[in-house]
Amino acid sequence: MNIRRWIRIALGYLTLSNLQIGLWALVAPRSFYDGFPGLGRGWISVDGPYNEHLIRDFGALNLSLAAVFVIAAVTLNGTVIRSACIAALVWGVPHVLYHVFNTEGLESADILASLGGLGFFAALPVAILWWSRGIDDDQSVASGQRLQDVG
Repeated sequence: MNIRRWIRIALGYLTLSNLQIGLWALVAPRSFYDGFPGLGRGWISVDGPYNEHLIRDFGALNLSLAAVFVIAAVTLNGTVIRSACIAALVWGVPHVLYHVFNTEGLESADILASLGGLGFFAALPVAILWWSRGIDDDQSVASGQRLQDVG
């Protein structure tokens, strides 16, 4: 499998995770607040009172990131890939750091699961940046040029 496919798979994962979270938070903010990540767990509700505005904004943020990941995965344009990854890091690194230092109210298994997922979300863009380091802006799928396997 060439690097282009790995980049698309990674961007696809980021798209789907942001899409799922974003839609849930935007369409059913109270349910998201009470029930995220699902399966009877409640990771958000332990962190303070419900705020519909904040939850809906969080949902919209995740949907906007999903849109950027889709564009990056479809075009495989170097600038778009790097922009998507930087946006993910600007959002993901402070998010994971907050949760590293704020674990009150969560059981050990929930702490490990949340930090693992958040850490993966922050690490995957770094991997994509590494994989895409040889992709120029004019080497997009739309240009018809074949990407070289830079990995």
